[in-house]
Amino acid sequence: MTRRFDGATAVVTGGARGIGAAIVDRLIDEGCDVIVLDRLASERAPGIVVDLADVDATRAAVEEAVGRLGGLDVLVNNAGIFRITPLLEIDPSEWDEMFAVNTRSMLVTIQAAASAMIAGGSGGRIVNTASMGGKVGAPGQAHYAASKAAVISLTQVAAAELGCHGITVNAVCPGYVLTEMGADTRSEEQVAEWSALSPLGRLGTPGDVAEMVAFLASPGGDYCTGQALNVTGGMITH
Repeated sequence: MTRRFDGATAVVTGGARGIGAAIVDRLIDEGCDVIVLDRLASERAPGIVVDLADVDATRAAVEEAVGRLGGLDVLVNNAGIFRITPLLEIDPSEWDEMFAVNTRSMLVTIQAAASAMIAGGSGGRIVNTASMGGKVGAPGQAHYAASKAAVISLTQVAAAELGCHGITVNAVCPGYVLTEMGADTRSEEQVAEWSALSPLGRLGTPGDVAEMVAFLASPGGDYCTGQALNVTGGMITH
């Protein structure tokens, strides 16, 4: 296996399970020193347990991770929550929680991580996990889709502002990926229907998303910034 990250350091939020765990595994396999920020303990890498909806705790966790790593090359903002609620039943508190975890936490981590990258003087890579839902909303996902659309916009603005420091900022937009998140909201019939939407005839795996994240975080992604790249098996193409 090519080791694209020998000597590199990374912070991965939401890296304890699912897509995040696959990202952590890929980075470690290729030589990266990783610290996970998650509300759950990580079994794959050293971690800091933190509620990413807590602004002060999140900022402190990033700063602690950077200190332990001795600098920062890569930030992967993967943490997120998902919930199905009909539009007319969404309580403002549920809306606020969705944005606090899915979007506001990324603002805080980007601010802290980019400051460390700028101080280090060698640029860096930031990859945010958005969603196919951030481009094409689905019924019952008004709060989730809106929060992920905001992630895409945040990514574009961060790329424009941080590029002068040699920092690239991109987003990945996974489609239907079978992970623990959302397991209680899907049926076998739905999985079959979703699989049929892809020209490839299958749903995504956490590893599919991890491969795209690793590319964007690697030297191969040096001239790619401000993009929201689909990992949807062709379900959407814009």
